[in-house]
Amino acid sequence: MLHYTGWRSFLRFFSAEDAQAFLKKKYELCHIESAHEKSFDNCYTFLYYLEHGQIYYEQAEKAPLILKPILIFYGLVHLIKASILTIDPNYPESTTVLAHGVSTRKRKKQNYHFFQDEVKLQKYGLFPYMSKTMFHMEQLEGDKITMEVLFQLVPELSSLFFQLDGKRTFAELLPQNGQFLIPEKVLDHYHMTASRFNEFLLSRFADSVSLSADTLSCTLNDSFLNKITPFKYNIEDQTVVLPLIKNTFFHYPELLVHYLLLYNLSMIARYETEWWGDLTKSMPTKDYPFIEAFLSITEQKSPFLIYQFLMEK
Repeated sequence: MLHYTGWRSFLRFFSAEDAQAFLKKKYELCHIESAHEKSFDNCYTFLYYLEHGQIYYEQAEKAPLILKPILIFYGLVHLIKASILTIDPNYPESTTVLAHGVSTRKRKKQNYHFFQDEVKLQKYGLFPYMSKTMFHMEQLEGDKITMEVLFQLVPELSSLFFQLDGKRTFAELLPQNGQFLIPEKVLDHYHMTASRFNEFLLSRFADSVSLSADTLSCTLNDSFLNKITPFKYNIEDQTVVLPLIKNTFFHYPELLVHYLLLYNLSMIARYETEWWGDLTKSMPTKDYPFIEAFLSITEQKSPFLIYQFLMEK
């Protein structure tokens, strides 16, 4: 995992000469023809995506809570587009990739709770396109994901789940001699023996992890954050963690999780004025602490995840 110093880490891209050299190297690694010409054509677009994204995030830090989801979401969209441009020099080739790629119910029901709300994956748009190009994942059109499931996939929210619901959502892996020890309680949550757990991980996530035959321990690929893997990184505690809740989406790269949560929150902030106003003023349910905590986390975490992707060799 690469050392990260916030937005200062992105300064290396903020000149046309350096951006062009970076893109040229990326295109050559992807065996893209005419890498020099395409990197020259795209260097300013790449630079401006990053610069505009940073501005959205910096404004979000100063903005009141009611505006934060909109600003952070569009900041992340710009950073994602910059990331896609490093592997697809022709992006966007058609208007089909410009939509959000997910949808949500516009009109919320009575007694609405954010935890039970859901987003629906679409066939076309930025979400399926970033999934395919950045993480080599094919999304299933029509799949639905609840906000509770997505919150459970954010490592930094594990302590809040414990405080409010009495349950941990992640287990910390302990570093030892270049490996990570997996706590035995993970086996209880996954309802597996140690050998079955090893088989399970190797059968599905072999490109991100190698396992010890003797102990419940593993070695992670340096770029595991950019892989399809259940292993996550807690940026606040600076620890590698594993989900304790094994659901259909527990292997999602965390950047996808942040995109989906921010998409729905930004839609609510724009179109569900009454509910959003009540939430931010009267704080009636546990939705509020989770939303506020997540927005604080993603201000720091999502640019970090983008940087890890950009710098992958």
